[in-house]
Amino acid sequence: MKKFPLLLGLFYLITTSFFPASSENLSPSPMTIKEIKLSPKKNFSPVNEAEEVYNNLQFEGEKLNFEVFEKAFLGFQNLKKSGKLEQTSKVLSICDFSLSSNRKRLWVIDTGEKKILFNSLVAHGKGTGEEFAMNFSNTEDSHQSSLGFYVTEQTYNGDNGYSLRLFGMDKGYNDAALERCIVMHGAKYVSEDFIKAEKRLGRSWGCPAVPRELAQPIINTIKNRTCLFIYYPDQNYLSSSQWLKGNEQKDQILGSPEQKMATN
Repeated sequence: MKKFPLLLGLFYLITTSFFPASSENLSPSPMTIKEIKLSPKKNFSPVNEAEEVYNNLQFEGEKLNFEVFEKAFLGFQNLKKSGKLEQTSKVLSICDFSLSSNRKRLWVIDTGEKKILFNSLVAHGKGTGEEFAMNFSNTEDSHQSSLGFYVTEQTYNGDNGYSLRLFGMDKGYNDAALERCIVMHGAKYVSEDFIKAEKRLGRSWGCPAVPRELAQPIINTIKNRTCLFIYYPDQNYLSSSQWLKGNEQKDQILGSPEQKMATN
């Protein structure tokens, strides 16, 4: 009879060991935690809006250098951030004066539609060089072109016909444009025929002159506060222009905080 309580206790222990523990005693296993933990995103590539626009452009004529476009786009965005251009502004015009004047080195781009509207010949100033641009000035009667960012203004009819006033935004580089009467206009010396005859494009007194037949459509497209950028690889200008440096540049290249949050 003494063995009966021992056997009963052993039976109780064996049978109760199969009952599940209460929920209060349950704790997730290390494996469970590992399975539900979100791993960090790897190989993160910030959004580069300039690259996105550029990669969607269809270059049927001359191809614009990406580094030139990226600088132009950066300044364009900074002009909008500063209030010099409307936030809704989409048209960006670029003259690459590092190229031969015999090439179509003016591009008018709709950055919203990611479309090239015009690709045209464009003249530099007589004092700037022959076929190639070499010298630039902000001085009256220099007959030289001026580097930098411009905001287009109103149109008018003058000695060179239908013309477009330009307001220079880079102090010391092109801010005398209005006083110097640096404008966009059409000219007969901006043509393939002139290139064939003279082995180079004709030259202006510092104005970015375009072919006569394209003057009106180009000017009507870019008039009334759009951005024009005249580029040349002048390191003094590139390192000093307020539109090409600062926190705005970092945000543009690396992506804004909002863009980074959206991609994470």
